Amino acid sequence: MAKEFYASSDVVFGKDAVHKLSEILKAYKAKSVMVVYGSSVKRVGIAQKVLNEVEKAQVKITVFEGVIPNPTNEVVEEAAEIARRENVDVFVAVGGGSCIDLTKAVNILMTNEGPIGRYGGIGLVKTPVLPLIAIPTTAGTSSEITNVVALTDTKAVCKYVIIDNKITANKVIADPEFTKSTPPSVTAATGMDAITHAVESYISNMATPLTEYHSLKSLQIFHKNLPLAVKDGSDMAAREQMMLGCIIVGFGFSNANLGLVHGIAHTLSAHFHLAHGMANAAVLPYVMEYNAESCPEKMVELARAIELSVTGNLEEDKYLLSRELLRLTKELQIKTLSQQGIEEKDFEMLADDVLKEPVLNFNPRQGITKEDILSILKKAF
Repeated sequence: MAKEFYASSDVVFGKDAVHKLSEILKAYKAKSVMVVYGSSVKRVGIAQKVLNEVEKAQVKITVFEGVIPNPTNEVVEEAAEIARRENVDVFVAVGGGSCIDLTKAVNILMTNEGPIGRYGGIGLVKTPVLPLIAIPTTAGTSSEITNVVALTDTKAVCKYVIIDNKITANKVIADPEFTKSTPPSVTAATGMDAITHAVESYISNMATPLTEYHSLKSLQIFHKNLPLAVKDGSDMAAREQMMLGCIIVGFGFSNANLGLVHGIAHTLSAHFHLAHGMANAAVLPYVMEYNAESCPEKMVELARAIELSVTGNLEEDKYLLSRELLRLTKELQIKTLSQQGIEEKDFEMLADDVLKEPVLNFNPRQGITKEDILSILKKAF
């Protein structure tokens, strides 16, 4: 049966890659550029480095600094209003997943009618968008390379996704030096987000040989290099490998989709504003333990990929990955749900909302019940 694999972005990778930015803007014949970033990117000086390069293109510059974790519909509409007023014709997003997702969403509204919430789902963006250059400052979400936007609907109290090939960034400037200032806790959380992308996309019921290759290769990279990057943030070899892995896994999961881990994480973030990576990491080992029943062979393949000691006993080996992920979360000091402020009284409400998550359709184990989710939440507590 024929399978589709979509990849679009043009990637400039490596040290000093940002110096290509003015050349890229000139190639687009940009006249009015919006540069989007948050306070942390400004504080460590990355924003100014990017602005210096934009200035070389001799364009009108509009800055939007209002990036927030788990961006909301309201922030998207606010930024889009400014972008329309300034006749922005090219976007530059500088930051992590929240920044890049926000910018992709704003870009939709430059050529498509609002509100942004109407585009939740797959393939609903009608008109092609403007050029977008993504400059990631974390190694985790892969938003710079994917056709996905994750937003929070504060009125419905849910996190939803927009999936459309039209919204993928046209250019990616991936400079590992820009991740050097990321604190250890954020490096750990975003890195575990990347690992989640690798394992969930590999076992997804939408996976193909092309996506599986990217998922396996990226998992190998993350498993080896994430602990090194957390231990020593100045280890640029590890930083570079993590950023490379995020590009590789982005090609995989944007085609294969994700599963129950993200369904739970979306719900946790929507209700309690948990950082996406931390939410994923807290439940990842327990969801993989749960999923092992439905795809034991794939669990063993993932275990072999990271050189775990496979015994040949499928009933035992299918849990090797989930145990290793639990060990890794403890090594990286990932907080449990209780340490992140979740209370047991919230479990019933959370479980009900997780069951509404569309991403569950791609999970390898189907027939997920409320009791299944409650069991996972209790283990992660």
